[in-house]
Amino acid sequence: MDQDLMAKVAAGKVGGMTDSADLALALRLADQADEIARRYFRAPDLGAQRKRDGSPVTEADREIERVLRASIRAEHPGDAFVGEEFGAQGRSRRRWIIDAIDGTASFIVGDPEWSTLIALEDHGDVRLGMVSAPAIGRRWWAMPGTGAWMRPYPSDPSAHPIRLTLTARGNAKDAAIGIWPPPSRLSATERDAAARLAAGTATVLPVLDWSTAAHATPPPSKPSTGSGTCHGALLVATGKLDAFLLLGAGPWDIAAVIPIVEEAGGIFSDLSGQRRTDTGAALFARPDIHQQLLNMAKSPN
Repeated sequence: MDQDLMAKVAAGKVGGMTDSADLALALRLADQADEIARRYFRAPDLGAQRKRDGSPVTEADREIERVLRASIRAEHPGDAFVGEEFGAQGRSRRRWIIDAIDGTASFIVGDPEWSTLIALEDHGDVRLGMVSAPAIGRRWWAMPGTGAWMRPYPSDPSAHPIRLTLTARGNAKDAAIGIWPPPSRLSATERDAAARLAAGTATVLPVLDWSTAAHATPPPSKPSTGSGTCHGALLVATGKLDAFLLLGAGPWDIAAVIPIVEEAGGIFSDLSGQRRTDTGAALFARPDIHQQLLNMAKSPN
């Protein structure tokens, strides 16, 4: 645990955070997840398996989610919980949304760009988001009205959190956008929307033919690969991309990064323009181009 940071949280001095108790709990949860993940990362046997949807899962994913569920239940027994591995538990206006390891495929092969996603929703509105990426030594967090923050750890415990702030840079046709997953894993409707965005913007990562369902050879890397940010939405929050479209996503893939992007000055919505995490689509973008991209993604019919 970063005692210096925790002391600032307790005093309400980190990034203007006012609800220090929830932030402090989220930090403890992130520390627990980091400790478990480090034990498994690059170990010879991760117990990796394929789930029904074809995505990978390891013993680390399961253990992290079990431990975080137990910690939340111990401190807030009335709070609800939903995680990627074990589903939903409880009904409450407060709901924790957890992805134990976002980027399990990277985790399995020993690549460092994976993270734990932690979010707290209140009355359906995400009020806290945290992303912890111990293998690259980064942690991001935000709560509404208090800014989005990144802190390197633990290599430099004296480092102060850095506030993330976006600036307007022009028209959507000049934008750089990341899209994930690749076309072969998208439905025809999703592929059409991705193809329209790819055709209408200047730069698209990964560089693919988004109009076809054919498998790319070699398999493409995520837009965030090599960026030190782990999640495509963080590329937007940190100014490395102008927009990011995530398709076929669950709430656990989206919720934690919503406050971070929004507090940095960006906008989040699904492709209908609604601020929802349950439709499978998430568009994160600079505020000056978000609506342009939504219009671009719409079917001409």
